[in-house]
Amino acid sequence: MRAVRATIVIPSLFALTFKVVGDPQMALFATFGGFATLVLASFGGTRRNKAVAHLGLAVAGSVVVVIGTLVSGTVWIAALVTVPVTFAIFFAGVAGPNAAAGITGALLAYVLPVASPGTAAMIGSRLEGWWLASAASTAAVLLLSPRSPGDRLRSAAAASASALASHLAAAVADRATPEDHEASVKAKHELMNVFVATPYRPTGLATADQAMANVVQLLEWCTSLMAEISDGHLDLTRAAPIDRELLGTAAALLEDVSWLLSGQDVTGRDVMRDIDRLERGRAQSAAHQWELSGDSPAVYAMAALASHAQAIAVTARSAAADAVIATGRADPVTVAAQRRSWIGGAEDGSPPPPRRFGAVVDAAELIVRHASPRSVWFRSSLRGAIALAAAVAIADLSGVQHGFWVVLGTLSVLRTNAAATGSTVMRALAGTVAGFVIGAVLLLVIGTGPAALWIALPVAILVAAYSPGTAPFAVGQAAFTVTVVVLFNLLVPAGWKVGLLRIQDVAIGCGVSLVIGLLFWPRGAGAAVGDDLADAFRRGAAYLTQAVDWSLGLRPQVPDTAFAAVTAGIRLDDALRLFLSENGTKRVPKADLWLLVMATMRLRLTAHSLAVLPARAGHDGAARPPSADSADSAGSAGSADGAAGRLAGVAASATLRGVTADLANFYERVAVEVGPPRRDQPPLAPVAVPDLRAVDDNEEPEPHGAASGVAAPRRYFARALWVREHLQHLGDHAQDIPAPAERLAQMRRVPWWR
Repeated sequence: MRAVRATIVIPSLFALTFKVVGDPQMALFATFGGFATLVLASFGGTRRNKAVAHLGLAVAGSVVVVIGTLVSGTVWIAALVTVPVTFAIFFAGVAGPNAAAGITGALLAYVLPVASPGTAAMIGSRLEGWWLASAASTAAVLLLSPRSPGDRLRSAAAASASALASHLAAAVADRATPEDHEASVKAKHELMNVFVATPYRPTGLATADQAMANVVQLLEWCTSLMAEISDGHLDLTRAAPIDRELLGTAAALLEDVSWLLSGQDVTGRDVMRDIDRLERGRAQSAAHQWELSGDSPAVYAMAALASHAQAIAVTARSAAADAVIATGRADPVTVAAQRRSWIGGAEDGSPPPPRRFGAVVDAAELIVRHASPRSVWFRSSLRGAIALAAAVAIADLSGVQHGFWVVLGTLSVLRTNAAATGSTVMRALAGTVAGFVIGAVLLLVIGTGPAALWIALPVAILVAAYSPGTAPFAVGQAAFTVTVVVLFNLLVPAGWKVGLLRIQDVAIGCGVSLVIGLLFWPRGAGAAVGDDLADAFRRGAAYLTQAVDWSLGLRPQVPDTAFAAVTAGIRLDDALRLFLSENGTKRVPKADLWLLVMATMRLRLTAHSLAVLPARAGHDGAARPPSADSADSAGSAGSADGAAGRLAGVAASATLRGVTADLANFYERVAVEVGPPRRDQPPLAPVAVPDLRAVDDNEEPEPHGAASGVAAPRRYFARALWVREHLQHLGDHAQDIPAPAERLAQMRRVPWWR
């Protein structure tokens, strides 16, 4: 369909502007504008999404056409202005998939005027050509598009939520089978494959897009939690009835998520009622946790199940609220509250602050996340901007006949690392030479007469438009070269020499790309993946430390490191996508990379789960030190019993804080391992997390005044039981991290040229 649209529209635009209107500048910009909007840009989504994306490209293109024309007269000004303009275009790709898909088209709209001779008097004709191309291309896309297969990401997320709901409901009813577990895992893998299938996030800048990305991560996390029930790690038959009921409510909420994402008849109000029911269940489960007593093995088994029930409930609640937002069924209060939970890490019941200028705030938050050399978007944008500025300067100073071909050559072969750029240079030159040969032979056969060239033009455009994504890169370069030869011979007959000039100009542009690739981040996204992994582990460890103190009542403020942890996770996701999309052999298996990425997500979401644990009913709980909690949990045994309970709570907190410090230190050592290579880097040893379920300093002593010879039931500091299970979960999975981290570190120590 892309090739058909281009074959119909581009020759028509050229004929209208060149033969009917008779304006060469308008013809040039209408023709290349058609390539930019129909071939180089490929927008997805509904017809409305595509219309909005084309409008955005038309506006952005209009702005850069004016800027490029105004600065093209002076070499140093043109090169200097190219840096911020092209950086902004590259960096705009972080806004979402359609923004990323329009980058090359917007760059072409700037490259063409800035590297071509022109004056301010030509701006009108150039804009008219660009606007005509934009209007015609938008109409062609809206009228000649295949029926949308639907949102693949939402469909995959709906299937994953449905499989999880069925698995969880079956587990609660004691009728789960291995097939249920396999179905939920398979659905999760399909979801993650869709989510990571592109070099950019398949979600955009808007609040609904961020909510959809959160749903994907939450479903992956929930599948991991369910695996521990399915693999025998936890025996659901020993769960308290209130916890089984909570899990059943979570299953129903996950089914709501599936219905929402698949477009079934369910309203946001219905889902919010289910969320309220789940919150009541969480409070009841927490109240029951405070009353646990008896022998340690039974209590710890029930605590483990209660902890998992709370974590799954938190995940289901967050996924449901995000799904309501992602499908546009949430009221402003729900949106504000959920956005606050994304970055605040805790739900303390206070009303969310009013949020004005939502789109501006979204954009500001996105810029903050990526305004760092650690961001692969920042690096790639700066690298591309410098390369294009250098190409503009060299094209002007060298006096080549078609300077914009030099800049286009630079743009077409620049990749995220030096090795990939070098290999692309060779394919680009080979394709351009092949295109020159084919074009020269074509001119010798059909001649340079207008009739023959007008017949050849649609055929050349058809091949050039069909090649991207369906044929090797060199084939696309050859087809585009043939198109250029035919097109410029229609404008100014010059025979086969046009193709020879294109070879020369593309070779210069390729050389610029290669030099910039060697000078700026030659390792490309591979180095960014390691740096962002290190940052994600460090930020996650800081979040975990604060969340543990908060949940134990040792920290009066809500954890304030959640936003930094989320930011690091988003940067890591972007870097990994770009790395996996790069050409060339990957020295680190994808399985190792995903294990490390999932470890950072497990760390962050575990901290989030701790930060939102409910307090004991009737008490503020988490805002108080453990002495008050322990006194409450000691019942009415008297002041001496309260003092003993406080001692028990302090002892439990000290033990758990020590384990937290060990885990944080381990994650810091992992960050050093996967970060920038060092000569004195010691081997990474696994963290030694003790079996926390065998530690009894959590228990409250027997109350004084008990009847002689009758042992009082052993009581437990409930919040410590929750923290204990979360830390044990992290400790169990931490043993899988050292081996892939070491393999990644070895890869980083290998020189990039090898």
